[in-house]
Amino acid sequence: MNERSVGQWPVDRPAGLGGDADDQYVQRASERALHEMVFDSIRYDLEQQPSPLTVITAARTWCNRITAAADEIAQAKRKAA
Repeated sequence: MNERSVGQWPVDRPAGLGGDADDQYVQRASERALHEMVFDSIRYDLEQQPSPLTVITAARTWCNRITAAADEIAQAKRKAA
């Protein structure tokens, strides 16, 4: 029998997870991966800018587009509720 003490490595899965919790863990990991891919894409776009001014301008454009999308989605959810 291969028993380990609490907190001993390697951890097969996060403590206390089983069944639905495993699914939630996988979902959170998937969402985190998606967020990282999106952020890396934005970062790549910023790194491609030729000057510091265009980096800041592109960043502001990204911020404005994200905020506009968030406002639009929030308004749609308010109407649906």
